[in-house]
Amino acid sequence: MCSHFESVRDRQILKSHFRLDDIPEGGKWDMWPGYLGPFVRRHEFADVGDEAVPEREALLGSFGLVPHWATDTKIARQTYNARTETVASKPSFRDAWKKAHHCIIPADAIYEPDWRSGKAVPTRISRSDGQPMGIAGLWSWWKSPKGEVLHSFTMLTINADQHPLMNQFHKPNDEKRMVVVLPEHRYDDWLNADSQQSADFLHLYPAEALKTDVAPSKIRSLLVD
Repeated sequence: MCSHFESVRDRQILKSHFRLDDIPEGGKWDMWPGYLGPFVRRHEFADVGDEAVPEREALLGSFGLVPHWATDTKIARQTYNARTETVASKPSFRDAWKKAHHCIIPADAIYEPDWRSGKAVPTRISRSDGQPMGIAGLWSWWKSPKGEVLHSFTMLTINADQHPLMNQFHKPNDEKRMVVVLPEHRYDDWLNADSQQSADFLHLYPAEALKTDVAPSKIRSLLVD
């Protein structure tokens, strides 16, 4: 499960790769559950027929989905990943799944612990071509008791027991998982898909299209399993 990732740090790359007109100010690039970072969704007014309205928009959201019924934001510590096998039935995610609140989480890299040596070795995983990852997710919004609106998102994960690269991570007896990385040509398809089409996008990303590096020392001291 991915609890730590790098958001896309270069704002120009973020705009060009994800075809965004504007990007929100603020947020973090070194992301952990509860931190605010950018996510991409279909523009709220994309259906009004105004050519001036872009197809996509980027918003700041909490990493960890906060459903509308939550009493506070602490739930984000448990909802940063959504298992695709149970996302339609889990109370935290089922509303966003049913409404097809699809989003894309821009990432330069994700971090996972490699246990093959017998102890956790924090590892940075990125695309081998140097391009950002577009991770499939779900978004939601939550209104605080003071009336403030918070957007949030979660990453969708699938079983990776048979994936040649991602089956190296986490403890030996743990199920292997990986986030759903979308190919660029399917970004709009994902953002526009309805709930009946959602399952069509839940595929393992090719191992040869990913690369790994030992995490920098300052990251290794923070990464948790």
